[in-house]
Amino acid sequence: MGTRIAVVGATGNVGRELLNILDERLFPADEVYAVASRRSIGKEVSYGDRTLKCHDLEQFDFSKVDVVLMSAGGSVSKVWSPKIAKAGAIVIDNSSQWRMDPDVPLVVPEVNADAVLGYEKKGIIANPNCSTAQLVVALKPIHDAVGIKRVVVATYQSVSGKGKDAMDELWNQTRGVFVNDEPTAEVFPKEIAFNLIPQIDVFMDDGYTKEEWKMRVETKKIVDESIELVATCVRVPVFVGHSEAVHIETIGHMTADECRALLRESPGLMVVDDPKEDLYITPKECVGEWATYISRIRNDPTTENGLAFWCVSDNLRKGAALNAVQIAEELLNRGIIKPETAKALS
Repeated sequence: MGTRIAVVGATGNVGRELLNILDERLFPADEVYAVASRRSIGKEVSYGDRTLKCHDLEQFDFSKVDVVLMSAGGSVSKVWSPKIAKAGAIVIDNSSQWRMDPDVPLVVPEVNADAVLGYEKKGIIANPNCSTAQLVVALKPIHDAVGIKRVVVATYQSVSGKGKDAMDELWNQTRGVFVNDEPTAEVFPKEIAFNLIPQIDVFMDDGYTKEEWKMRVETKKIVDESIELVATCVRVPVFVGHSEAVHIETIGHMTADECRALLRESPGLMVVDDPKEDLYITPKECVGEWATYISRIRNDPTTENGLAFWCVSDNLRKGAALNAVQIAEELLNRGIIKPETAKALS
């Protein structure tokens, strides 16, 4: 007995990572379908030691699958997720399209696993923004222990969050610097090689970017509406791995040592924190890992109940693909997915 899964957007960065993680975590999928746009028909993608040929999104019969991992962008999800849900599959969507819909649960399994039960309203479960996903895994145990009043976070987000074209642009610009080619910015508003860009997504009327707004509203929806959060989101010339400098004002007091001990015992987290030995995690070291890494935990002396820490995670994994697969695992463990005896692997 196994599930039947379709990965929509299978040729993209996150789609390929979804297939990798399904295989790595030995997800009990007897049928796995790679689905993409018409121009990708017949293109091959890897699933473990097997190769899958892509099916056309517009022609695929979604009634033959239990779960769809959707990673094809918001405009595609807006049209197709309701159609797929109507066909009987549960959609786990990685875009921003459904995150703030009151009838769609926004889920990080280590934080609010019970929220998956809300799938019944629309047949859709939303994956949070990549920068939010790693943050709330760290915030949840602290909030449960002493309460969180306010969060100030600065992000250092890799180019892979913008897709393959963005990774290519960083590579080409970096190479161009050394061969005296004039770098051109097409994916990003400014040159990204050897530079930082304090803009991710569009600017809103209040001066914040939409990425910064997402972190605020998604944290409230996932963890607690009472938490206030302000973010500055920055794109950095790193291929994979998002980093965050997090400052928290708690309601009750917690020492850095108490926080360190708490986070070490919390799901989804790995604490690597010993300043005397220069032990901390950088984005390069988190690539390919499942955990969200926490380093440099310390008390903030500027406020009575303040904590600060450094948070790093592979954004293509916990920020996207891994979290989606964990949601599917939660559906399976709760008996919401009722797989049928499998047919041959597609």
